[in-house]
Amino acid sequence: MCGRFIQTSSPRILAEHFDVDEVVTDDVPVPSYNVAPRAEVLTIFERDDRRRLDRMRWGLVPSWSDTVAIGDKLINARAETLSEKPAFKAAFERRRCIIPADGFYEWQVAPGSSKQPMYIHARNGVPIAFAGLWESWRARDISDAPWIRSCVVITTSANATLAPVHDRMPVILEAQDWDLWLNRDIEDHRDIEDLGPLVELLHPAADDLLEFWPVSTRVSSARNDDASLIVREDPLRLFG
Repeated sequence: MCGRFIQTSSPRILAEHFDVDEVVTDDVPVPSYNVAPRAEVLTIFERDDRRRLDRMRWGLVPSWSDTVAIGDKLINARAETLSEKPAFKAAFERRRCIIPADGFYEWQVAPGSSKQPMYIHARNGVPIAFAGLWESWRARDISDAPWIRSCVVITTSANATLAPVHDRMPVILEAQDWDLWLNRDIEDHRDIEDLGPLVELLHPAADDLLEFWPVSTRVSSARNDDASLIVREDPLRLFG
C-alpha cells in the first residue's frame, strides 16, 4: 500500500517535467515531506485536450457517495481489481491521473515487532509518477455545495527491490506511458477488454528504478513534516 508520500517539487518543476499545459491552482502549495490522507495534493490530469496541474484531496470520493468520509478508506486502489470495484471502475475508464511524488514511505517489520519506516525514492532523484484515478463529488443536500475533486493511488505487487520491505507498492508510470495513461479518447469504452493497453501499464516498477533507506520513526506521525524525515537513520540507534 501507500499511506504516506513526499511532494516537495514546485509546480513549475512539475509542469516542466510532466509537460503540463496549464497550472490551474493559484496557490503555491507548501512542500510536504509527510503527505497524509485528506491532504490537498498536486495532481496531473487532462481535460479539453489540455494537460493540467491542480490540487485534489487524497482519498477518492465516488460521485455516488453520500459522504466525503468514504475517502478515508479509499487512499489506495489495487490494480488487480480496478474493473470490479464500483468505487474505481468508472474512474478507471474515464478519469485517470498522475500523482507526482518525490518519494514515499513504507514500514518494514523490524526485530521485536517494531516497524522501521523506509524512505523510498528514484535513484536519479527526479519526481516519480504514481498512477491514479480521480473523481468529482459534492453534497446533494446542500444547494450551493462546492465540488470536491479527489484522487486515489493505484498499487500493485512489490518488485524485487521493495519486496523485503512490503508486498505492495504504488504503480509508477514510465515517461513513455504518460500520454497513454492520461488519454481520454477511449473514455466511451465500457468493456474492460478495450482498456487492455492501460491494464498492461499496471505492473511493478523496474527493479533498478528505486532505492531506500531507514528514516526516523517521527514520520509515523502526520504532525511531523520537515526535511529531517528523509535523512538516513541508523536502525540500531532507533531500536537499540
